[in-house]
Amino acid sequence: MILTVTLNVALDRTVAVPRMAIGNRHRIVDSRRAAGGKGVNIARALKALGEPVIATGIAAGATGARIRELLDAEQVLHDFIEVAGDSRTNLAIVDPTSGEQTEINERGPTVAPEDLDRFIERLLYLAAGAQHCVIAGSLPPGAEPDHYATLISGLRSVGVPTLLDTDGEPMRLGLRAQPAIVVPNVTEAEEAVGYEFTEPGDLASAVDSLVGMGAEEAIVTSMSGCVALVGVGAARTHYEATIEPLAPVASVGSGDAFLAGFLAARRAGRPVEDCLARGVACGAESTQHFGAGTLDPSEVEKLVGRVRVERLASPLRAA
Repeated sequence: MILTVTLNVALDRTVAVPRMAIGNRHRIVDSRRAAGGKGVNIARALKALGEPVIATGIAAGATGARIRELLDAEQVLHDFIEVAGDSRTNLAIVDPTSGEQTEINERGPTVAPEDLDRFIERLLYLAAGAQHCVIAGSLPPGAEPDHYATLISGLRSVGVPTLLDTDGEPMRLGLRAQPAIVVPNVTEAEEAVGYEFTEPGDLASAVDSLVGMGAEEAIVTSMSGCVALVGVGAARTHYEATIEPLAPVASVGSGDAFLAGFLAARRAGRPVEDCLARGVACGAESTQHFGAGTLDPSEVEKLVGRVRVERLASPLRAA
């Protein structure tokens, strides 16, 4: 079983607005409401791929209750603790004429130290039946930047490897706790390693740096695929996996779909090249849907053969 952690769960509203322009009046041509937050999106994608998954985290108020109802309707198992306040609502505005999207996210409810302590107890209880845990997304107001590091250390103590997908200081501090895999996008990786990627070898150098900062393996995702440093110790190998990008319906959550596809293939014991190809195929296929974490497994299978996976030489720049 896989656990996904979303400490700042959200009610996501995605709307389609043709030729979106700030300051103008527009009409929505399509809309969708769904339970959201990165860990929830990953759980949705894992469920679509047939993986056993439980979404856990923190929910609050009437919006939190609605999030649970939506997950029930999707038959995604969940186990959130309740806190005071109200969970956030996020808005994504997609322009179908250009593929561009604008995201407007609320901060979410403020959590108290005792709330976080209760969640750690719940997480470790659930971890007794888990083989992997994905920790993803932003921390809620009130949580210290090292809280993900605390969760990773706790899960390590009970033998559950973690996959980390966040940004900023929570990412840097989380890396020190030695997650099994870290999976940022390009912008998140640039922030973590402290420089902008401008040269062809920068992504390979970045995954080296992320491993040097504490991760056992590292993957940086992009719209065209990913660059990865995967394996154990001296056997770690650099790979690049790419696909010709599809014309997107919406690209919100494509990185979440990548992580779900990669983890599902890894759990099935597939070769690393296939794990990366299936992750990239899932990320690409998810852009064809109006809603984060939504996948059609049959279409994923068609895309896997279009993914090109290559071994890379180690970068010249030191990590």
